[in-house]
Amino acid sequence: MQTAQIIPTIRSVGLNGLLVTFGDTATDAANRAAIAFRSAVDAQAWPEITESSSTLVSAFFRVDLSEHGFDGLRDRLSGILDGQDWTSVSLPAGRTLWTIPAVFGGPRAPQLAEAAEAAGLSAAQAEADLTSARLRVLTLGFAPGQPYLGTLGEAWSIPRQVGLTPNVPAGALVAAVRQVCLFTKDTPTGWRHVGQSAFACFRPLSDTPFPLAPGDEVQFTAITAQELARIEAHNADGGGGALSEVLE
Repeated sequence: MQTAQIIPTIRSVGLNGLLVTFGDTATDAANRAAIAFRSAVDAQAWPEITESSSTLVSAFFRVDLSEHGFDGLRDRLSGILDGQDWTSVSLPAGRTLWTIPAVFGGPRAPQLAEAAEAAGLSAAQAEADLTSARLRVLTLGFAPGQPYLGTLGEAWSIPRQVGLTPNVPAGALVAAVRQVCLFTKDTPTGWRHVGQSAFACFRPLSDTPFPLAPGDEVQFTAITAQELARIEAHNADGGGGALSEVLE
């Protein structure tokens, strides 16, 4: 993501709540600020806020503004906002580091070589980049529990495809614009299919339907297609062979 100045703003979203935005460009600093600010407000446990979420650059707080006045809540949020420099604040503790096995290249991930060429890398270099980076869950969106992960190095500032791949399976790793998206379900996409996992991002029957959360970190580890097939054969919980560790 590019670097841009952080200019926080607070506005209402109809009568549904308040949106705190840390700039109009997707930067690492803006994303960190949105995640950390949401966590700080959640810790206040204000009864007016019934739900919160974060995007690439914003934190949203659901409040019934027909019942609770916007001005007072804006002033309270401004008090927290002005309390520190959110561009340099640490991410909250208690996040999770996920290590997720995936196949890179071959029939299960057929566009690795194409993505590598667009990035000016060999396929081996591309795989090394994708497995050495600890990527942050920047936000969830597009489909239930689906993470956008970033940020890859400058070489990965590759554009989306001109056309769509008609169908990419659930668990796919797709890359574009210095990000990796881990697909929740089968879907068409303009991003390139560079890896394949058995990790389920949406588990509707679980006590935790969305295992990943903004601020979590993800590192992929390379496995063979045969190893992936063995994981898929015994994957009732959707874990996909992933390991998790709580970050202090």
